[in-house]
Amino acid sequence: MRTTIAFDDDLLRQLKAEAARQGETLSTLVNDLLRQALIRRAAPSEFRLELAGWEAETLPGVDIMDRDQLFDLMNGR
Repeated sequence: MRTTIAFDDDLLRQLKAEAARQGETLSTLVNDLLRQALIRRAAPSEFRLELAGWEAETLPGVDIMDRDQLFDLMNGR
């Protein structure tokens, strides 16, 4: 099927150079690149974020609303 696509000049130069380097036509290269991009977008992500936490407990005499006191305690002062 034929269609018209407007490419930026610099992108078209890069595509033509890559097609020549690979010994392919511009159409073949663009079709392959578009297929690869569509496959990547459709593939589900295998990344899964797992966060490890810890049990927090309040300490007597610590005011969690006092930022300076918390920084002093965290820095061992």
